[in-house]
Amino acid sequence: MRRRRYPSDTAVAEWALLEPLLPIPACQTKTGGHPEKWPRREIVDAIRYIVDNGAKWRALSADFPPWETVYGFLARWNRAGVVAWIRDQLRRRIRTNLGRCPYPVTLIVDSQSVKAADTVSKATRGYDAGKKINGRKRHIAVDTKGLPVMITVTRADMTDRDAAREMLFRLRLTHPQITQIWADSAYAGQLVDWAEHRLHLTLRTVSRPKDAKGFVILPRRWKVERTLGWIMHARRNVRDYERLPQHSEAHLTWSLITLMTRRLTRTPATQKAAGRR
Repeated sequence: MRRRRYPSDTAVAEWALLEPLLPIPACQTKTGGHPEKWPRREIVDAIRYIVDNGAKWRALSADFPPWETVYGFLARWNRAGVVAWIRDQLRRRIRTNLGRCPYPVTLIVDSQSVKAADTVSKATRGYDAGKKINGRKRHIAVDTKGLPVMITVTRADMTDRDAAREMLFRLRLTHPQITQIWADSAYAGQLVDWAEHRLHLTLRTVSRPKDAKGFVILPRRWKVERTLGWIMHARRNVRDYERLPQHSEAHLTWSLITLMTRRLTRTPATQKAAGRR
């Protein structure tokens, strides 16, 4: 068994949270399949290593499984919705531990533009004139505790209003209990009426004070901005390297999954289960 030596490796308590949320191996299903050669924990540790350190796939450390295997699991799990499922289950557990309803009714949305590497094609990148960034834009929705609910990656030249239409529609389908969403002034205008009449959502905007100078903490909006800051702690997310926007969403989600598992293992309920790596 590989000795866990990297900061991104899963602790015993973290793995106890993640393992039940992963899909059943094919060899244990009725249809059957080949037994998996590599332990699931090694695969998860390798994914977290890539996200945390920003390394190239082909530069994956030799004590992990082959990079092709790890990349294959990342792509399959993301395509099957496993990554989003893990994110949602961890969020619900944290909210329950805080004495909150596991299903949020109020969300906060925002976007972040980042530069794209040469590996990103022209078809999936654009130029954000406002931020003067050539790359992609991340649109994120969080609950009132800053926990992720949905992440979407688009071209940087797509306006927040256009991207919000698709995101709000998806949120209405997947989270029908949501009634209110907070955003900045970029989401104001016709989008507010559209959300109210088409989706029965109340979209409220928080504007920056006119006489404010320098950095100002805005009510409610600071929580989603804090989450965007958490995302940037993972080096893989500082710049977009992925050919497919879906894989960018997977890397962003995995970085937040790591934060949530560590938060859960620091709670009194799970500290006793934590052991040596």
